[in-house]
Amino acid sequence: MSTATVTSARPGQVLADLVPASRVRDAALVLGGAALTGLAAQIAVPVPGSPVPVTGQTFAALLVGTTLGARRGFASLAVYALVGMAGVPWFAEGKSGMGMPSFGYILGMLLASVVVGALARRGADRSAWRTAGTMLLGSAVIYAVGVPYLALATGMSASAAIAAGLTPFLIGDALKAALAMGLLPTAWKLVDKR
Repeated sequence: MSTATVTSARPGQVLADLVPASRVRDAALVLGGAALTGLAAQIAVPVPGSPVPVTGQTFAALLVGTTLGARRGFASLAVYALVGMAGVPWFAEGKSGMGMPSFGYILGMLLASVVVGALARRGADRSAWRTAGTMLLGSAVIYAVGVPYLALATGMSASAAIAAGLTPFLIGDALKAALAMGLLPTAWKLVDKR
C-alpha cells in the first residue's frame, strides 16, 4: 500500500489500513489499541459471586482486533497484557499482574484479536450480521481460555466456573455485539462515501 491517502475501501483491508501506511502509524495504532483496552477495563462492575467483573475491556479488545487486523491487534493486546503483567494497574478494577483468576480472559483476548482481525480482513466487519457473528465468535474464544483458567486458578468445578465466569456475561456480550453491529458497518459506509 502506498503512503497516499486511501479514499475508498478495497477487499482485504481493515479500517486501520485506511490510514496512510508507515511504521509510525503501526506503532501508534498498536499503542493506542493497548491504551484503549486499558481505559475500557476501568469500566468495571462487580458481579456478585464471581471474581470476574463486567467490563468494557472485552469490547475494546474485540474492537481493536477487528479494526487493526490480526497482526496489529495481537501486538496491541500483547502490549496491554505485558504492561499489565509488569505492574501497570490497567487490568479490570485497576489490577495488574498474572495472579488474578481473571487473567485467562486477557490471554483469551490475545487469541480473539487474531480471530476477529483475520475475519475482518475477509470483510466480516462490513455488514451488521457478519459483524455480530464475528464479535460473538471472538467472545467465545475469550471464554474458551478464560473459563478453564478461572476454574484452575480458583479450584472451581467446570460447572461453577461456567456459572461464575460465563453465564452472567452473556447478555452484556449480546449488547456489545449489537453495538459493534452499528459501529463497524457504519464506519465502512462512511469510508465508501468519501
